[in-house]
Amino acid sequence: MRNIIRTSALAIAVLALPLVASAQTVQAIFGIFGTIINLTVFLVIGIALIVFFFGLVRYLAGGTEMKAKGLQIMLYGIIALFVMVSIWGLVRLLQTTFLGGANTNAPSVGQLLPSS
Repeated sequence: MRNIIRTSALAIAVLALPLVASAQTVQAIFGIFGTIINLTVFLVIGIALIVFFFGLVRYLAGGTEMKAKGLQIMLYGIIALFVMVSIWGLVRLLQTTFLGGANTNAPSVGQLLPSS
């Protein structure tokens, strides 16, 4: 099992090497990895949502044993979605708090006050 994980990590590193080599600055490297991580987060959340709906289909289509199994799968799907979105929200909160914040396109106080 560890050999598979090492091989997978090595394959990902080799595939990401051209991205890192063409980057000019450390900021660009972090930007590339941030994009990859954001896409991975959306993919994993999508998979958890599909698992939830799979459990829903099993619950609606099956007998007593299938309903129990479907309910268990739906529960695991909801827990996974809650944990992933909560952690994602906490990371975004820390990111906007300590790393300069995000552009929210909110109006400034001067734009809200009436002009004299």
